[in-house]
Amino acid sequence: MCDFPVSTALNGAGEQNGSGCTPRGRHRVRARIGEGQPPGAVFIGRRPTGEIWTPELNALHPQRDWILSRILWLCGEEPLINRGGDCDSQRRYIYIHGTADDQPMGIPLSHGCIRMRNLDVLELFDLTPAGCQVTITEQPYSALPQNP
Repeated sequence: MCDFPVSTALNGAGEQNGSGCTPRGRHRVRARIGEGQPPGAVFIGRRPTGEIWTPELNALHPQRDWILSRILWLCGEEPLINRGGDCDSQRRYIYIHGTADDQPMGIPLSHGCIRMRNLDVLELFDLTPAGCQVTITEQPYSALPQNP
């Protein structure tokens, strides 16, 4: 088991398309994107742009929602909860991905995705095969049982 600080949706938890919320429940990693890209590689539409995030690049594009380093694209496993219809996590493009180094963790700020520090998402990516199960809960990390 791995433990990493993350940032989830500013709008809270929820499954509805267009809500900007982080979907709950059982998911699988549908696709692993970015293998071989350098840390901080910028992605738009799941494709690397050839850019590497820097504070200067950030200043040039202050409105970008930075998707960096690696993407683990999630697919819901619970019909009509996070799969199918107007609640489908995959069709909502819900990812676990790296974010800009200046973004805080533990504070909800995303548009629905799960943001991680770049070095953390690189480590997680290397440990996570396609098809790996991911469960998203509303329970704060500090309230989860810890392994000794």
